[in-house]
Amino acid sequence: MTAPLVELLRGRAIVALTGAGCSTESGIPDYRGPTTPPRKRPPIQHREFVDKAPLRQRYWARAYLGWPRFSAARPNAAHRALVALAEQEQLVGLITQNVDGLHQAAGSRDVVELHGGLARVRCLACDARSTRDELQGRFDEVNPGWRERVHDGLAPDGDVDLADDVVESFRIVPCDACGGVLMPDVVFFGGSVPRPTLDAAWAAFDRAEVLLVVGSSLTVFSGYRFVRRAAEQNIPVAIVNHGPTRGDPHASLLVDARAGELLPALVTALAPD
Repeated sequence: MTAPLVELLRGRAIVALTGAGCSTESGIPDYRGPTTPPRKRPPIQHREFVDKAPLRQRYWARAYLGWPRFSAARPNAAHRALVALAEQEQLVGLITQNVDGLHQAAGSRDVVELHGGLARVRCLACDARSTRDELQGRFDEVNPGWRERVHDGLAPDGDVDLADDVVESFRIVPCDACGGVLMPDVVFFGGSVPRPTLDAAWAAFDRAEVLLVVGSSLTVFSGYRFVRRAAEQNIPVAIVNHGPTRGDPHASLLVDARAGELLPALVTALAPD
């Protein structure tokens, strides 16, 4: 625990912005951590998913194999510490770039999911919604025995690296309401954060007297915009992350630490007398 961080946060309304580094200790790897190995393929782009059926098939084949492990992840000490800070009425807003739902599983309320959540699925045609577990069951029915194919390397978006020659045999299913294309309820790379989500995020940000960034490189603009706005409004920014971030020039304080170790200590240090 660093005394300067406690001093910066004490007595101020905290809004947290979290990224993949908040979930690495739950077994979900990040995209850009200093020890993260390079991916064999880049993550799918929004337009690729929408426009190219073979790429949708590849995405769902890989996601089908990765979902059991991804969905089995559980909140870690960092997620629980943010719940405790909210219970101490010090954390007044939580914006996350993560799609794993672990903040809510830990007990956080009113979480703004900038990039959506993998546990939900929507139809691009009729906007019908279902759960990812329901879709997994439908995949099981039309792909008996396919799960046993060899695979490795869980990615942050819940898929796995999978050889091209096993993708073609995977069967995808349409929306059972209208026959349309199903998509995870997330913002893929190249996509845009929906306006209602962005409005909710700005509403949370407006409660901040200090912005606490946890486990994000801030490479993606959807998160970086909040650091930039904080700097414009002279709101202090504290960044807790392994390695440099895009927001470092705007930060009042930089802390290189694991979220699961630092945040619980922060809860204790900020606890009311």
